[in-house]
Amino acid sequence: MGIEGVGARVARKEDKRFITGAGRYVDDMVVPGMKHAAFVRSPHAHAEIKNIDVTKAQAMPGVIGVLTGKELKADGIGNIICGWMIHSKDGSPMKMGAWSPLAFDRVRYVGDAVVIVVAETKGQARDAAEAVDITYEELKAVVDAPKALERSAPQIHPEADGNLIFDWELGDSTATNAAIKAAAHITRMKIVNNRLVPNAIEPRAALGYYDKAEDHYTCWTTSQNPHLARLVMSAFYNVAPENKLRVIAPDVGGGFGSKIYIYPEEIICLWASKKTGVPVKWVADRTESFLTDAHGRDHVSTVEMAFDKDNRITGLKVDTIANLGAYMSLFSSCVPTYLYATLLSGQYDIPAIHANVRAVYTNTAPVDAYRGAGRPEATYLLERTMETAARELGVSPAELRRKNFITAFPHQTPVIMNYDAGDYAASLDAAMAAADYAGFAQRKADATNRGKLRGIGMSCYIEACGLAPSAAVGSLGAGVGLWESAEVRVNAAGTIEVLTGSHSHGQGHETTFAQLVNQRFGVPIDSVSIVHGDTDKVQMGMGTYGSRSGAVGMSAVAKALDKVEAKAKKIAAHLLEADEGDIVIENGALKVAGTDKQVPWFQMALAAYTAHNLPGGMEPGLKETSFYDPSNFTFPAGCYVCEVEIDPETGVTEVVQFVAADDFGNIINPMIVEGQVHGGVAQGIGQALLEGTRYDASGQLLTASYMDYTMPRADDLPSFKVSTSNTPCPGNPLGIKGCGEAGAIGSPPAVINAITDAIGITDIAMPASPSTVWAAIRATKH
Repeated sequence: MGIEGVGARVARKEDKRFITGAGRYVDDMVVPGMKHAAFVRSPHAHAEIKNIDVTKAQAMPGVIGVLTGKELKADGIGNIICGWMIHSKDGSPMKMGAWSPLAFDRVRYVGDAVVIVVAETKGQARDAAEAVDITYEELKAVVDAPKALERSAPQIHPEADGNLIFDWELGDSTATNAAIKAAAHITRMKIVNNRLVPNAIEPRAALGYYDKAEDHYTCWTTSQNPHLARLVMSAFYNVAPENKLRVIAPDVGGGFGSKIYIYPEEIICLWASKKTGVPVKWVADRTESFLTDAHGRDHVSTVEMAFDKDNRITGLKVDTIANLGAYMSLFSSCVPTYLYATLLSGQYDIPAIHANVRAVYTNTAPVDAYRGAGRPEATYLLERTMETAARELGVSPAELRRKNFITAFPHQTPVIMNYDAGDYAASLDAAMAAADYAGFAQRKADATNRGKLRGIGMSCYIEACGLAPSAAVGSLGAGVGLWESAEVRVNAAGTIEVLTGSHSHGQGHETTFAQLVNQRFGVPIDSVSIVHGDTDKVQMGMGTYGSRSGAVGMSAVAKALDKVEAKAKKIAAHLLEADEGDIVIENGALKVAGTDKQVPWFQMALAAYTAHNLPGGMEPGLKETSFYDPSNFTFPAGCYVCEVEIDPETGVTEVVQFVAADDFGNIINPMIVEGQVHGGVAQGIGQALLEGTRYDASGQLLTASYMDYTMPRADDLPSFKVSTSNTPCPGNPLGIKGCGEAGAIGSPPAVINAITDAIGITDIAMPASPSTVWAAIRATKH
């Protein structure tokens, strides 16, 4: 049984139901009387709504209801909010424009929901949606964030003059400017982080059900944090009282951050169910997902990195314009601020840093956290600049990084973060060895003989995960705490249920959380059930994002296991007539150390519930709860090395080698960790080479399907070489740092560094498509 515990490569328990088609997703849910919804969405990026005529749609076959924003407002449903308050450097609060779940006066991006149609079938709902007649007065639109700040740009929200949401800063501008003025060398760059569309395998969906007899609401939804959805929908959107609202997130087919937020559709389906008297289901098609899921990234930055005569970094100055789209999504404000600027020190000992961030409205889909959330943007900026600086200084990119590494811990950066532990040189050495970095020159020469351009690039990333502690994030503007909860129930027959506020949507919690229990009590992992995703079953929890499930969620489980273990030992000591301090738990039994006296786990559990023979004053039962609030963030880090070959005649780039050397602290299941790295690296390579969101000048999304938005396929990727080193995190009881986002954070700069190295240029735009690369090669010949 021990081989199932912490550190074992246990196959994922949950995969059997997924690969046999037995998973249960929102679209699989059917309740009596359920009907289907379709949304009428704005075809314009910016327009006044002059009139909505639903007469024809109401008369269509199968139609049960056609509802508009005016009715929504009349029923008191609130506007969608951003839950993290940011103040500009002048002290003024961020300018949050009104976002009605159904637009009733103005639309601000293509895809803005205007009308919901409920009908007997999905086809009937869509047919009727096409019959809704809306008169618009089209307005000028702006899609580019820097242009949105120009005087001539259209005003998108009356609350935000000049489309500026906030003008925020972090760090010491005086010290940074002084470092730049005194520098022996300054590397200056313009860094663009391209906009991405998250593409989970399961599109978003919602099923709202109002039970009139019970005066109770149930929402099945594709959510990464159902408790937060319930809290926000009840407390801020007035959909239903919290005690009368159940939110269920069943199996969810991927999220990557895009399913953290409460979108208009969940709110409207619940409201429409009460209005129409029937359960209402909506499932997005893929184009709806492209149009309306929160997009990611979209930064334009300028950077100045100062060095002294010994090539040590003395200062970093960053100015960033962040595009937040047409509305402020739930966590959008913290992504380009406290999840971005606080990581601008990277792995380097930089004495002076200053970042200025302007967040801007445009007539595009809202932008929020996407795998990595701020950390990829910071890493890309820093690692592209470091690589460029090494070339300008004529030194090895690896050695320039090594010279500037932080080597003593804890380390207080100039931008809030206090790094608790790390060994950055170990990851650098591991990556260089695995990549045969020393042998690259020969491989490049061989490629040249074959008529190919070969390049190598690296990236040394750090991220902050397990966002915490609650008091700290609260002081920075977060609207919620970022603790996690767990309840461990030992049943009378000895089986165990773990109820967690974390949510699994691909991470493998049903396996790793059970491994933790197996390690502690020796019970088979098949005897352990993990329960999550249902606000009526599980105590309040904060969900899954920011690589927090291990560091925060499993730490809460560990704290609850501590309490269960303490009570179990008391019961066993009483049954065995031994001292409690002599009881040990091994292989599913509680034993008196140094003797053959023992009681099986199931027998101890049964004794807890029969209560015939318990220590005096002890309550029956064996169930414990814990709420865990971390003392600090965790700081996963690593080094990635990418090697590419480019065909100069076509511009096609082949990633011929990719090495990832990560430090995730203690690891529960190495196989699952490797899978997480593989997935993240695939997404990062996708951003670097293939994926890019494009709007035309009028605000029409040009990349609204897989015909136009290029996703990475298997033949775009090499076999990855992954390895891990370990400096345990001192800030949580398990020593875990988190692994879910690292691959997407560290890989884009490594790829672009390799491409620019191959071509012999300073910069190239992401995605570095064949046409972009081909043009860059041609430009070097003139």
